[in-house]
Amino acid sequence: MGVDSWLFIFSVIDEGALLFLVVYFVITLSDLECDYLNATNCCDKLNKWVLVEAIAQCVLAVLLLITGHWILFLMYAPVTAWLVYKLVNKLSGDIGMYDPTEIHNRQQLKTYMKENLIKMGSHLIFFFIFLYWMIYSLIKGL
Repeated sequence: MGVDSWLFIFSVIDEGALLFLVVYFVITLSDLECDYLNATNCCDKLNKWVLVEAIAQCVLAVLLLITGHWILFLMYAPVTAWLVYKLVNKLSGDIGMYDPTEIHNRQQLKTYMKENLIKMGSHLIFFFIFLYWMIYSLIKGL
């Protein structure tokens, strides 16, 4: 097995984990929306995983760049850049990406839900793209 096979095996696993994490974010935000959770518990649960999500996504983007998969990198980079932008530009007084005092103000809960649904769609698309390339590289290596 070549480098491409290992890269795409890792990519499928990484995208699967990111997809699982975004589904967790959507479920937790919907629990907050239905008042099954209070804002503090919800934001604590979500803020634990924001940095893990950013690291997993950046590692995959860097691996695509290093291995020379330029088209896949150019497709994956905007999603990664948007996540890094959101992390860097969070408000300085906030606890994390999700702030319990601000989550109900100015329709932020709906905005977070839309953002996570968009992330879920993009991770789902990339999961199947990487799955295709994993199968292609494994068959090509035979």
